[in-house]
Amino acid sequence: MSTPNFNIQRATEADLEELQSISMRTFCQAFERFNKAEDMELYLTNCLSIEQLHTEMNTPGSEFYLGRMGNEAVGYLKLNHHNSKHDALDTKGLEIERIYVEEAYLGKGIGPALFTFVRELAEQGNATHIWLGVWEHNSRAIRFYEKLAFIPFGTHVFMLGNDTQTDILMRKELYS
Repeated sequence: MSTPNFNIQRATEADLEELQSISMRTFCQAFERFNKAEDMELYLTNCLSIEQLHTEMNTPGSEFYLGRMGNEAVGYLKLNHHNSKHDALDTKGLEIERIYVEEAYLGKGIGPALFTFVRELAEQGNATHIWLGVWEHNSRAIRFYEKLAFIPFGTHVFMLGNDTQTDILMRKELYS
């Protein structure tokens, strides 16, 4: 599907407020109807504050990208190069820690365009695979990743506020 007027650019400190806004908005769109309000509020406050996003943006090997239709941010990515928090993963992979699209733009080719961008970055960086974690109850996202040839290889714990949740770890090999 074509995405005219769509571009992806690396987020900088000048984009922090916009990054926080789209991060909070898309996270709520994806998960608030499935989770307790107090757990959502704790996550938003602790994990998507300007201070936390600034820290993550300045972590070596981590990058944020904004996907825009014209001047409007409609999606974003957080990628981690060779700095996985998961011991089971080697340093040859590229992690998609966050990939979100505004609800109004789902099904309009933004997700595939973001993934194509990630794949190109991974190949340029000689990564052998791309991997991510997805909430076990997020069936729409799981189907999307399966269409992209991601396969499950494990699980890990994700804390949403005080709620312990399980993410499925999925991996896509780049070179067979």
